[in-house]
Amino acid sequence: MRLIIINKRTLIIFSIALVLIILTLVSTLVYNRVEETFNSDVYYQGNIDEKIIAFACNVDWGNEHIPYMLKIFKDNNIKITFFVTGRWAEKNEEILKSIYESGHEIGNHGYNHMDYDKLSYERNKEEIGKAHNIIKEILDIDSKYFAPPSGAYNDNTIKASKDLGYDLIMWSIDTIDWRKDSTKDIIVRRVTEKLHKGAIVLMHPTEETVKALPDIINNLYKNGYRIGKISDVIKSN
Repeated sequence: MRLIIINKRTLIIFSIALVLIILTLVSTLVYNRVEETFNSDVYYQGNIDEKIIAFACNVDWGNEHIPYMLKIFKDNNIKITFFVTGRWAEKNEEILKSIYESGHEIGNHGYNHMDYDKLSYERNKEEIGKAHNIIKEILDIDSKYFAPPSGAYNDNTIKASKDLGYDLIMWSIDTIDWRKDSTKDIIVRRVTEKLHKGAIVLMHPTEETVKALPDIINNLYKNGYRIGKISDVIKSN
């Protein structure tokens, strides 16, 4: 009987030790994954400790709404980052020039609007590089921030963008303004309820976004935030 009790105690001790070992291994893996993501130049938010928020507007459609967005930003002395696809830039050179000449930052959104997490390294590099060259030809600038369409990326995307000299940009606040049920009030709430230092706010040129922008801007100003570009919230190490 005594032998059985000892075995049970031993089993309990062994089980506790095993659980502790597993927890340690999991914690190490999670930590390493976080470090890997940070070191791979993927930014979900800025790396500065200031009350400034970056607006990132992804453009592959919505031309009719862009002039209204530009006027709102001009009236409020705001410069943001527009991420454009190469195929859109090819067809809309004058609109792209007007965005850039208004003082806004131009980022790379890939050539085609597709899921880059399903592409090989070579295809990722081809899509990003092609868009880069088109932007360069139209504006004579080298864009340095890449935002994958739909936020879809894999290790090939990370390596390709980095090899091309890009930081890969995601977001920490999503307006989800492309959905049909995203009204002005919903968009405003999605932004204002998640404010934080160095946030990156994702948006698109939509009618409801145009309606929501004045209220978003006023709310941010009332809360002591400045609004700027991706380069305003990300500082290279």
